[in-house]
Amino acid sequence: MEISNYNFSITEEVKFRDIDLLGVCNNAVYFSYFEDARIGYLENLKNKFDVKTILEGDSFFIMANNNCDYIKPSIMHDELNIYTRIEFIKNSSFGFKHIVENKKTKEIIAKGSGIFVHISKKYHTSTPLPEEFYNAVKLFDPMVKIIQK
Repeated sequence: MEISNYNFSITEEVKFRDIDLLGVCNNAVYFSYFEDARIGYLENLKNKFDVKTILEGDSFFIMANNNCDYIKPSIMHDELNIYTRIEFIKNSSFGFKHIVENKKTKEIIAKGSGIFVHISKKYHTSTPLPEEFYNAVKLFDPMVKIIQK
């Protein structure tokens, strides 16, 4: 998947607290970068399309899967572009894709993904995603795959 297919990104700077004894960004930190990007994506979706049911209401999202492929290291003070999109939506889950690019060199240094399940606060079971979520994502991310409804 090319960066040009991503409609949302954030920039993170690798800070001293992010590096390990080898002087590179610790692998676990990338999951925090992905989380920042996902929250930014959903907040953007909520604000741009006035989607009331995202991040509030009678439901919430639980991370069911999270992974990262590390390609190249990053070091302190590197600025990283975290490109994020929703790749697919199912009945009660959806999946994010992430690309991490070194802002200066334009090299791809990591790729990741995550799957979220939509959960009812009342019953603590998976629940179908609201129609307005499908509609908003389709408008913002036209390449999204709708697998089932």
